[in-house]
Amino acid sequence: MPEVVVGRLVLADAVVPGRVVVEGGKIASVEPDESAAAGPYVAPGFIDVHCHGWGGHDATGDTDALSGMARALLRRGVTSFLPTAPTLSADELPRFAERVRAWMPIAPADGAVPLGFNLEGPFIAPARKGAHDPALLRTPADLDPAVIERVLDGLRIMTIAPELPGSPALIARLAERGIVTSLGHSQATLAEAQAGYAAAGRRVTTTHLFNAMSGIDHRNPGLAVAALVDDDAYAELIADGFHVHPALWPIITRTKPADRLVLISDALPLAGMGDGRTRVGGLEVDVRGGRATLVGTDTLAGSTIALDTAVRNLVREGLPLVRAVQAASSNPAALLDAHDRGRIEVGRLAHLVELDDDLRVRRVLRGEAWVDAS
Repeated sequence: MPEVVVGRLVLADAVVPGRVVVEGGKIASVEPDESAAAGPYVAPGFIDVHCHGWGGHDATGDTDALSGMARALLRRGVTSFLPTAPTLSADELPRFAERVRAWMPIAPADGAVPLGFNLEGPFIAPARKGAHDPALLRTPADLDPAVIERVLDGLRIMTIAPELPGSPALIARLAERGIVTSLGHSQATLAEAQAGYAAAGRRVTTTHLFNAMSGIDHRNPGLAVAALVDDDAYAELIADGFHVHPALWPIITRTKPADRLVLISDALPLAGMGDGRTRVGGLEVDVRGGRATLVGTDTLAGSTIALDTAVRNLVREGLPLVRAVQAASSNPAALLDAHDRGRIEVGRLAHLVELDDDLRVRRVLRGEAWVDAS
């Protein structure tokens, strides 16, 4: 029997009372229905392209950890994601890739769908390392090319500081393979950043805009400026209120084209678990009041939110719901060339999120089975 989902549908350009008919795990029809005006919001499933863990589960862990992470994310409205590794050693880097590749075919049906993986390192600038182990940092020129070759299968996004030796060649290599370069953790000048974007073409984004990068200086603009003024470049935003002050969010949303902003969580394994301590990339992290820092420092070390919180936060600060949802769904889908999801349209996968009036997740549909929110 077809599944009928009724409510205020968050479509590409408007919120419309209506119904979605689901057959065989796909959207069979989208129909207006004024009687649905009092129903829940129905949004396309969120897609988190930069997530290190959730609910006590680490993206760099074993099969059980990856499955636990996927299940926890689904209950927060995330229907697809990229397990994301921080900087790892040259030995561990391919092992992480192999674990994710082996797990993907057996990922749980009641969890978020893995679309590959994301590597946030090791090709980052020491001066902008953030919460990455400085002992593990490398340049593309000094890492064995055989190691890089072993991680390319399944790799969807890789962070690279474009000013490092060997970066231009690696960015071009990734572009040839259809892998997204994410410029970040970088001290690049404006010219170096623009060269990096040019080498990557339209398959490029920016790792957590404003964080761990050369910024906005009226006489010495850096990577953040290049990201804002390049209309083709996507840009990640951690909308937790800690990583980028909410007063800056309108600058981003007014500068970037609507289809180029990508909300990410950058979530830690401890996300959703309250305050405490965890380890990320071998470094100890302290979480207090939802703010995560390296122990003994004020250096931010990831977030404790999921994308539903990011959407709520942007809407609370005045961004229209359609644009906030777009940044969490259709934009990351387009970045990954995953055009079978991310919108409420006929023929796309029935990945849907029901939200209450406060934009909190009620339940999630991943194909044909509903999962209640946590």
